[in-house]
Amino acid sequence: ALLAMTLPAATLPAVEIIAHRGASYDAPENTLRAMKLAWAQQADAIELDLWLSQDGRIVVMHDADTKRVGGPARRIAEQTWAELQQLDVGAWKDPRFQGERVPALAAILATIPAGRRAVLEIKCGPEILPELSRVLAESGKTPAQIAIIAFDFETLRRSKEKLPQFPHYWLHGYKQDQKTGRFPELAPILARAQAAKFDGLDLHFDWPMDAAFVAKLRAAGMKLVVWTVNDPLVARRLMAAGVDGITTDRPQWLREQLKAGEAAR
Repeated sequence: ALLAMTLPAATLPAVEIIAHRGASYDAPENTLRAMKLAWAQQADAIELDLWLSQDGRIVVMHDADTKRVGGPARRIAEQTWAELQQLDVGAWKDPRFQGERVPALAAILATIPAGRRAVLEIKCGPEILPELSRVLAESGKTPAQIAIIAFDFETLRRSKEKLPQFPHYWLHGYKQDQKTGRFPELAPILARAQAAKFDGLDLHFDWPMDAAFVAKLRAAGMKLVVWTVNDPLVARRLMAAGVDGITTDRPQWLREQLKAGEAAR
């Protein structure tokens, strides 16, 4: 311990480890099991995907329909909560998860330990906002325990207007425009995010991020979260650049890899 005290401080800053759809490498994504396992794996935050059912209930699922995780190829918006509750959303991952049901958002929010948070991705449009507002209010969670993200700018803008107390991060990929062949640029995205009073960006790890890139966000008063990173080398590079959060399918494993890499320096 004395030796450790004499060594220079760790060169990599602390970073928030966010469990992508829960601990989705080890458990069925977006289920209560995956979220509880994420906390057991010492994740700082969980990330989950939100849709609205036909009868106005919030549905925690990634895809627009239920085909991939064990149901019919029917859109979530065309099914009632009762219909969705009939689905087994665990068996597709592994027989030992058989019988897992679509969780209620309230049940997931109730699992958040003190000092940790949930990152909620709105997958549908602003029609979800009245119900989301109600569930968040009833949950009693503080603004420090919730963040809201979305790809759709207008949906996120309206969410920030309705729920200004919660941090909002704009999701943005890094894909070539099919018409121009150009990749997205930070400056116009940052300007739109600032105009909408967003609190940060949530970017795909393909973006060319270095310390100068992160400094531009800092200067604009923005946080930076990155998705979805399961490679320790990529995670280490992003940490060195100064990102605030890294979203991963394997929270505990990635943290251990980062610690091992730091110890080996």
